[in-house]
Amino acid sequence: MDQIRIVFLGTSAGMPSRSRNVASVAVVMDGRVLLFDCGEGTQQQLMHAEQVRSGGIEAIFITHLHGDHLFGLPGLLSSLGLGGRRDPLTVYGPHGLAAYLKAIPYFGIAYELTVIEIEAGEVRRGNGYRVHAAPVVHHAPCFAYRVDEDERPGKFDADKARALGVPPGPLFGALQRGEDVDGVRSADVVGPSRPGRSVVYCTDTRPCESAVTLARGANVLIHESTYDATLSAEAKARDHSTAAEAATVAREAEVERLILTHISPRYESSDTLVEEARAIFPSTEAASDFAAFEIPRHA
Repeated sequence: MDQIRIVFLGTSAGMPSRSRNVASVAVVMDGRVLLFDCGEGTQQQLMHAEQVRSGGIEAIFITHLHGDHLFGLPGLLSSLGLGGRRDPLTVYGPHGLAAYLKAIPYFGIAYELTVIEIEAGEVRRGNGYRVHAAPVVHHAPCFAYRVDEDERPGKFDADKARALGVPPGPLFGALQRGEDVDGVRSADVVGPSRPGRSVVYCTDTRPCESAVTLARGANVLIHESTYDATLSAEAKARDHSTAAEAATVAREAEVERLILTHISPRYESSDTLVEEARAIFPSTEAASDFAAFEIPRHA
């Protein structure tokens, strides 16, 4: 795939603020959308997010069954049906999600809806990507998710292929696909495979080893940052993380970039949280509603 972009649809913790809606984030891959969490009002946020098409949603992943991560899901599913969706849709989440959705009447849904209650491990194999889940530490069963782009073929050395007597055209394509041509080995003109890009979404949770393991080496870690360090006791009591704790997870996991989200409505500005996190992990930013972050391709 070419473009991978993260678009935040809601970045507040617990309840919306004047500038932030509750939790939801879209990972957009060449227009295809993986939606993570679906707090109340997410479908309205989607209407204002120019870079995310509701019709492009391939799958929805719910971290846990708290309202600020879930209450927007029935409305979104219904609206997709009323809007003419016909493609199947799968929703993933912890045990209890299916019963929650079955308890709510839907109108106008003409597409196939599948609900998968997940365990740890690979939960989805899509076209060009995989999604893994890992349990994290919260006072309800909760999962973090990791999206991994498939490996890409190594770089093709066209000049070397020509020097070995292979003419440009279909034979170049064969070499790039790993086929040997007229005594020329693909391995001689195609470099080693290149790793795909990766995004980890981790909320709501205390800092924990499972989050570090899931995020290991990721390009981007999206981690909750509900509180600053002065409220560390409250964070611990409520099974949330401070900005410093999120940064510690990022540092231990050796990720490239940390984006803070799930920010308490008490903060009008995220500057304090970013400053606190950067003291531990310098490559830190804070999300805001409709902020978009592109993940460049590896060289």
